[in-house]
Amino acid sequence: MLRELVKRPENKVCADCKRNDPRWASWNVGVFLCIRCSGIHRAMGTHISKVKSVDLDIWTPEQMASIQKWGNRRANAYWEAHLKQGHVPPEQYVKMESFIRSKYESRRW
Repeated sequence: MLRELVKRPENKVCADCKRNDPRWASWNVGVFLCIRCSGIHRAMGTHISKVKSVDLDIWTPEQMASIQKWGNRRANAYWEAHLKQGHVPPEQYVKMESFIRSKYESRRW
């Protein structure tokens, strides 16, 4: 089931940086992530983002229900609701970390 979700068009890229083939997910915020962005999510702490591997971890029914409910399109519609149209994710790690923290920790948009 999880591998089917990550194959959906809206989940084929990282929710934050748009890199292809995300293999991680933050089940409580509802997004699929690349390894770089998953590391930033982990650094924020589990009170903000709860990260699991799509391939390596065992998922509980609660976690599966959450990621099924959200997914990248719906989650980004929520987390980026007021983000400027046409926003391009930053390439530099420090700027990407700042963007992700603003998005989930500060709930800026």
